[in-house]
Amino acid sequence: MTAYWTTHPGPLGDLLLTCDATGALTSLTVPGAPGAKGLPAPGTVRDDAPFAAARRELDAYFAGERDRFTLRLAPPPATDFRRRVWAALDEIPYGTTVSYGQLAAAIGVGGPAVRAVGGAIGANPLLIVRPCHRVVGADGSLTGYAGGLERKTWLLGLERTRTAVPAG
Repeated sequence: MTAYWTTHPGPLGDLLLTCDATGALTSLTVPGAPGAKGLPAPGTVRDDAPFAAARRELDAYFAGERDRFTLRLAPPPATDFRRRVWAALDEIPYGTTVSYGQLAAAIGVGGPAVRAVGGAIGANPLLIVRPCHRVVGADGSLTGYAGGLERKTWLLGLERTRTAVPAG
């Protein structure tokens, strides 16, 4: 099955997007993030067409005109635990943050599992769209982000200073 990739310029640098043959987004990475080195896997085809909706939604988000994404997502296979963490990320409201512990509690785990939550967040292949940037340390400090803390700070600043309209 053919997979596609493209890049999209944005305020965080040229984003690397991949999708499957149905057009569902499989990854979104920023420059310097794991998975953003070089091109996607061999056999993927550069084609901008399958990414029209993603481009529109990303541009609207960066302009402060969208507070959630409605794109079809197809992340790579993952454990049930990672899928649960990623689903919980999708529930964090625009402009807010939660701690790793709060996110762990939201999926019904605690104690040592908080570290595993952090690992699942770090493995999130859909940066920005799946808002892992909204997860902070227990004391509110900015910790860990595959795209770098400078980008995490920028994304949180965007969301706190813009009044986005709900996706329609």
